[in-house]
Amino acid sequence: MKKAAAWDAAALLVFVVVGVVNHGATVGAFFRDLACILGGWFAAAIVLRLYVRGGRWRLAATWLVGVSAGVLVRAAVVGHLAVDFWGVALGFTLLFVLVARGVRRAVGGPHDAVGPTGHVRGQTP
Repeated sequence: MKKAAAWDAAALLVFVVVGVVNHGATVGAFFRDLACILGGWFAAAIVLRLYVRGGRWRLAATWLVGVSAGVLVRAAVVGHLAVDFWGVALGFTLLFVLVARGVRRAVGGPHDAVGPTGHVRGQTP
């Protein structure tokens, strides 16, 4: 499951990099946004046991709760909630995480026992 977490982190990193580059944000904004998004994601993943049990529902819940928490923490830090950013964050993080998991599955081959949703093949989620 460590590989799944690393691929998810990479996908979320790409999301933050694309946002910072497209909006000309500062290095400080990059680290702030990365900490918020990764922090929200992995806090939710721990509570929901995404990397222990896996499964589509845990992945979906981690995505919705984790990214939303990250956006809300970011809003508290910057002093305002941009609802449009929340929607963009939800849409693009989902896209990037699913693409990263698809790439992982494609390059992992038959020896990679974890499916694209993060559950171990052969175990019921």
